[in-house]
Amino acid sequence: MSALTALQERLGYAFRDPELLRLALTHPSVAHEATTHMPHNQRLEFLGDAVLGLVLTQELFEKFPDLGEGPLTKARAQMVNRRTLAEEARRFGLGDNLIVSRGEEASGGRQRLSALADAFEALLGAIFLDGGYEAASGFILRCFRDAFGELTEIPNLDNPKGELQELLQAQSTASPEYDLIFVSGPDHDRLFECAVRHLGVEMGRGRGKSKKEAESNAAVTALMKLREAKAPRGPAGNVAPGIH
Repeated sequence: MSALTALQERLGYAFRDPELLRLALTHPSVAHEATTHMPHNQRLEFLGDAVLGLVLTQELFEKFPDLGEGPLTKARAQMVNRRTLAEEARRFGLGDNLIVSRGEEASGGRQRLSALADAFEALLGAIFLDGGYEAASGFILRCFRDAFGELTEIPNLDNPKGELQELLQAQSTASPEYDLIFVSGPDHDRLFECAVRHLGVEMGRGRGKSKKEAESNAAVTALMKLREAKAPRGPAGNVAPGIH
């Protein structure tokens, strides 16, 4: 089984035109090193960003009829922040399938948050072109219901550490603990990775330019996993409308 075939199985979507998927996975760094014109995923990212915004806007508009423009805009912004998109990309293993330049590979670009978030949006653009709005909408809603549940309340990632602590202390008096796993990079460009644990069990990891940011991202990861665990599942084999 090829890597792209395995990826499509994880996505739950089979491309009619696999070249669209390949293009979505082509990082701009490839074009920078190429001697001839090399298409990459930035145009698909632009399209996917618009499709994602429309799908989630419609979902929030219908789910929360009493909310005004301000709260709806804030909720949408929180749902499509770069951390969330990168986490979805990691969940499907997009980083391992990215087509990157030698220089980008050497610098760890496959797992860079911006590269993952951009690839996820490019993937959405590719699904939209390949299967139309219904296919893209079905895929997006399936992803975001895994991350945020059925959206019975407005998601709040403004204070992920506080939200995680509140959720966990509803089950136990013990607070989550954050551990610094490693620090890499030169002094002027540090990258921190932290893990969050509860009762000795690791719940998630996160990276950031500061220890505080890494801890916050670890809490976001843990919250997503908790929401995914709580999300209701349909009968085995069911997939979202438009997924084929």
